[in-house]
Amino acid sequence: MDLSKKFLAEFFGTFWLVFGGCGSAVLAAKYLTPDGVQLGIGFVGVALAFGLTVLTMAYAIGHISGCHLNPAVSFGLLFAGRMPFKDLIPYILAQVLGGAVGAGFLYFIASGSGNSGFDLKNGFACNGFDEHSPGGYTMIPCAVAEALLTFFFLMIILGATDAKAPAGFAPIAIGLGLTLIHLIGIPITNLSVNPARSTGPALIMKFQGSIDWPVKQLWLFWAAPIGGAIVAGIVHRLFASESKN
Repeated sequence: MDLSKKFLAEFFGTFWLVFGGCGSAVLAAKYLTPDGVQLGIGFVGVALAFGLTVLTMAYAIGHISGCHLNPAVSFGLLFAGRMPFKDLIPYILAQVLGGAVGAGFLYFIASGSGNSGFDLKNGFACNGFDEHSPGGYTMIPCAVAEALLTFFFLMIILGATDAKAPAGFAPIAIGLGLTLIHLIGIPITNLSVNPARSTGPALIMKFQGSIDWPVKQLWLFWAAPIGGAIVAGIVHRLFASESKN
């Protein structure tokens, strides 16, 4: 497949992940009707939304680019021997650009509402630790959580897409896996496990002049997920070599 087509697929897929997943957090997690009835989806709904973005895109673009939508996934697949090194940088660029544009569209839409429930000044679905962790978790537990949850997410991806796995069911397993780790991780860091998902909202908040802490804390949401993904790629490769013996 032509690399430009893969680039566009990753761009639009990551756009959808950020717009849909973060959009559910910004627009729908808390929603009060004019008479005060709470109709928001809560963090369970947000977790499901992130899972659904990956599931739907896996069926839509999986045959084009593999539907990584995440620099950590690309690194994990690289170390598992599933991706050529020459594709790594173009994939990451497409993912980061898609995430940033998706976050930009989301900010434009959300900022057009007079509803004070839209949390645009205090995070915009950004990932954070210490005082910016939803549960007040400190840096080291947040880093461990991000790395560990990314590790298991990659193990799910690599196992579900293995040649010996049941055909056609990988997107379901991957989408449900992402839902599960969001249910665990949203109270800790607002859950990233995806540097592109973290970078998009952080850049939008920085460039529109509201807050800069998401950019300052962004290093953790690159380092921890990529580290966990690389370990998963190596471990899965060891498993694969053992199964051949």
